[in-house]
Amino acid sequence: MKIIISNSNGQPIYEQIVSQIKTMIISGELNEGDALPSMRLLAKELRISVITTKRAYEELEREGFIVSVTGKGSFVASKNMELIREQQLKEIENHMQAVSELAFNCGIKLDELIEMMTLIYEGE
Repeated sequence: MKIIISNSNGQPIYEQIVSQIKTMIISGELNEGDALPSMRLLAKELRISVITTKRAYEELEREGFIVSVTGKGSFVASKNMELIREQQLKEIENHMQAVSELAFNCGIKLDELIEMMTLIYEGE
């Protein structure tokens, strides 16, 4: 499993781990029943604290992305793709609401905002 940690983006390390594992599950790179690395192994590979990986795994379990079995490890949970998609849409809507308010307060018109979003989305 390839997880990339950035110390410069301002996002806590455990959130970076959670986000990247969620993306792997949603995209199908990780499938139901796949074993995740142990917390200790992941911490060693990423050169971070076991407490940080524990927090990430606890968050993933709380959100229903993984299940942990005492003595066996952590595994990708069965996916309810509709629920996952709905959660992702809600998060996107929250971000878009904040962007819309900021753009409105700065006097940016809707067509300019759409153009900015199009450029960002297309990676230019």
